[in-house]
Amino acid sequence: IITKKNFYIDKTLFIKDWWENKDSVTLIIRPRRFGKTLNLDMLNCFFSTKYKDRAELFEGLKIWEYEEYRKMQGTYPVIFLSFAGIKERDYKSAVYRIISVIKKVYSNYLFLLESPKLLKHEKAYFENCLLRIDEIDIPDTINQLCYFLSKHYCGKKVIIFLDEYDTPLQEAYVNGYWNEMSGLIRSLFNNTFKTNENLSRAVLTGITRVSKESMFSDLNNLELCTMSSEKYKEYFGFTEKEVFKAMDEYGYKNREEVKYWYDGFTIGTEHAMYNPWSIINFLDKGVLAPYWSNSSSNNLVGQLL
Repeated sequence: IITKKNFYIDKTLFIKDWWENKDSVTLIIRPRRFGKTLNLDMLNCFFSTKYKDRAELFEGLKIWEYEEYRKMQGTYPVIFLSFAGIKERDYKSAVYRIISVIKKVYSNYLFLLESPKLLKHEKAYFENCLLRIDEIDIPDTINQLCYFLSKHYCGKKVIIFLDEYDTPLQEAYVNGYWNEMSGLIRSLFNNTFKTNENLSRAVLTGITRVSKESMFSDLNNLELCTMSSEKYKEYFGFTEKEVFKAMDEYGYKNREEVKYWYDGFTIGTEHAMYNPWSIINFLDKGVLAPYWSNSSSNNLVGQLL
């Protein structure tokens, strides 16, 4: 989006607000198509050493007005993973998909195999995660990767971004293997976000709140940000001011019609929040239509009804 100079509403102050809140683990719940993945990608590009010396990604945006944050860009080891594709009908297949996600994450850090900081047996563990991971190994894998990265970067702790944490849990609930999947995810989350001494901070996103008493019972360091929370209320979705400014840039005048069609959300005390998917499709096509209505499955609500 940035390098191709596409349409972008600047949400980079989310970086500053999140960092200064100093929460260890932040779980943000928002509906689909509200910019969760894009914001995580923004955080990844800002903090990850992979994007060191990539100032052009943030120059001219609001976060770049703060010198201390300009110095911070590209200075942290980051693990960015997504459970978005784990939509299997049975537990065995879901475990296979989770293992595939973890293997792919490990493949992003092949340079660790050449690191002089890692011992021979540590590199052997890493290589084994590229080749074969069993179900029993899953809970330890991300914790171990954090250890390797922190060791390579001389003790610097790791930031983790997990997108769509709840997708495998939703599918497990709908398809009848909730107990097995919730047990696995609980163990994975405990080892990754609670007992992980090499974790700096983490952000998880999803569309549903799985109760803290069941899935996050071990995570007493969790900051939960739902649709009724004040924290980060303006960073997911478009405010009315942002929508009207975008309409002015595109030459559209029918503000009341757009408000009638798409102003349907309150986040915290921020009223008149707009779904980004609907707005960007309207700006692109110039036609008022229910773009959001068919953008996801209704399986979960159907099951509950």
